[in-house]
Amino acid sequence: MSRVLIIGSEGQIGTQLSLALSKIIDFDNLFLSDICDQSKTDLKYLRVDALSYDDLKKNILDNDITEVYHLAAILSAKGEKDPMRTWDLNMNSLFNILNLAKEKIIKKVFWPSSIAVFGDNSSKNNTPQFTDKEPITVYGISKLSGENWCKYYNERYDTDIRSIRFPGVISYDTPPGGGTTDYAVDIFHSFKSGKIYNCFLKEDTTLPMIYIDDVINSIIKLMKTPKDNLRIKSSYNISGFSMSPKMIAEELININKEFKVEYNSDFRQKIADSWPNSIKDKYAREDWGWKENFDFKKTVNEMITKLNMK
Repeated sequence: MSRVLIIGSEGQIGTQLSLALSKIIDFDNLFLSDICDQSKTDLKYLRVDALSYDDLKKNILDNDITEVYHLAAILSAKGEKDPMRTWDLNMNSLFNILNLAKEKIIKKVFWPSSIAVFGDNSSKNNTPQFTDKEPITVYGISKLSGENWCKYYNERYDTDIRSIRFPGVISYDTPPGGGTTDYAVDIFHSFKSGKIYNCFLKEDTTLPMIYIDDVINSIIKLMKTPKDNLRIKSSYNISGFSMSPKMIAEELININKEFKVEYNSDFRQKIADSWPNSIKDKYAREDWGWKENFDFKKTVNEMITKLNMK
């Protein structure tokens, strides 16, 4: 049975992935790790420095870890405020995991990439798996570099590193972490509190998005797929749906006519403009049966329901 470590367990994806894996993995075989002192859950928690190869190796060996979900990263908008720190964390922590996989200390790894790998010259509509990629943020540069290193290790050293290029993630449980698509979460919190929402993107900025439940299902599904089925050795395109701030605003105003949204774009607009409007994910659908369960309207309804429950 796999013994699993989630690095970045308290973040937007890590929080929900921890809960999902805790339902299918025995308590003694699941370990969490992040930069905070303790987890919000009652699961086993390790203080591990992802930038220290020796610390990672010791904790992985001491706890007989065989499978790692490496989620720690500084995201697109936040990363632009400190490019060198972003590059250091995003790349050197990944190298530590890749080298532990190369040494066969870790048998299987999941590492998330992002649509931030695309750039101004990428195809905008139904962006395919293979296209020009010239990212304009340090986050995107680090993710594209990481994809290529994953492919290199998989082909050169026969490691088992698996990855998904996620679009913007919409979730209800954890505050946004500094990404360019954070508006898609923030707007729901403003709606719930009755405050005017000041959107940092233009109203017609269309981007691919995905609901958190689909994110978790995609990770688990990919990790369960036999290695020989996986043609993509770098990172798989996936998408749920595409939407703009105006689309969400109109849905929420239909529910509460008094809700108001203002648009004042900032530096994140340039980042969003460099990303695709929609994603083509045929390789994920063919290789490991990816299929989204949440479209735009279902996601809006689910977010409102979940936030009301909280």
